[in-house]
Amino acid sequence: MTIRLAILCPGQGAQGAGMFDLAGADPSALARVEAWLRAADGPVSSTPLRELLGHPSAMFDNRCAQPLVVAATLMAWTMLAERLPRPTLVAGYSVGEVSAYAVAGALPLDEAVALAARRAAIMSEAAARSGEQGMAAVSGIAFEAARVLVAQAGCEPAIDTPGALVAGGLRENLDRLAALAPQAGASYKPLPITVASHTGLLAAAADPLRSLLQAHAAAPSLPLLAGVSASAVHDAAQAAELLARQTTTTIRWTDCLDAIAEARIDVALELGPGNALTRMLRERHPGIACRSVADFRSVKGIVAWIRAQDA
Repeated sequence: MTIRLAILCPGQGAQGAGMFDLAGADPSALARVEAWLRAADGPVSSTPLRELLGHPSAMFDNRCAQPLVVAATLMAWTMLAERLPRPTLVAGYSVGEVSAYAVAGALPLDEAVALAARRAAIMSEAAARSGEQGMAAVSGIAFEAARVLVAQAGCEPAIDTPGALVAGGLRENLDRLAALAPQAGASYKPLPITVASHTGLLAAAADPLRSLLQAHAAAPSLPLLAGVSASAVHDAAQAAELLARQTTTTIRWTDCLDAIAEARIDVALELGPGNALTRMLRERHPGIACRSVADFRSVKGIVAWIRAQDA
C-alpha cells in the first residue's frame, strides 16, 4: 500500500456504552483493555468495565473518562496496527494526545491507560484548588470575536477548532459566557467535562505531569504532532515537555488539521470513540478521505475501506 495515512486519536465527549464494541469478536482485545484498567489508579481499577459503561455519570467523570477514552482508542489501534500501512502522521486531541503518543511510540502503549488515569488525578487535584470548573464551545462568530467574548466572561481559550472556540473556566464564569453569547450572536454549548483543561486554572498540574512524563517518554518512532505547537515532536525531552504543557495551554487543533493536509495525507482514520475529529477534518480539508472506527462494525470493514482508498 502506498497511501499516506494519518491516525487521529480523540478526546473526551463521545463516551458511550458501545465504545468497546469493536472488540466483540476478539475476547483477547477486551481482556487487554480490562488488564490496562486494573493496572490504573482510581475508580477504573476497581469497578468492572460493564458497570462503568452502564453509568453515564461515571463515564464522564474526569478520573474515569480519561483512562476509558485512551483504553478504547488504544484497543482499536492494537486490533488494527498490523493490518494497516505504516502511518505517515499521528495526532491527538486533548487527552487523545496520550493515545497518540502511545501509538507513535513516545509513551509505552501498555502503560498509557495508567498514565492517563494518573494524569486525570493530577488534573482533578489541581482543579479542586480553584472551584467548580467546566468547558463549553462557542460558535457562530469569527474566531477573534469569540476570543474577546471568552475573555470578557473571565474564561480562557482552551482549544481552537475550525467551527468553534472551546473555552474553559470556573463555573460562574461559564455561566456568564452563556449569558453573553446570545448578545454577541454566538452559540454556547456546555461540554460534559468537569475540569478546565488547557487553561491556566490547571497550572498546579504542570510540574507533577512533567515529572511523570519524563519518567516514561521516549523519542517517537512515528511522526507525531504536538497539539500546542502543531509541529513535530522529535525526542523524549520534547515529548514530555509538550505533553505536560498542553494541560495549561491552548490546543491549536485547526493548525494541526492544516499540518495534516500539508503532510499530503491521503487517508485519515480516527480511532474512536466517536467521530468528531473526522467531521472537523472533512469540513476543513474535504480532499482527504477520512472516517472513524466508530463508523464500522468490524476490523475487517475498516481494513477493507483503507485498502479501497489505495485502489
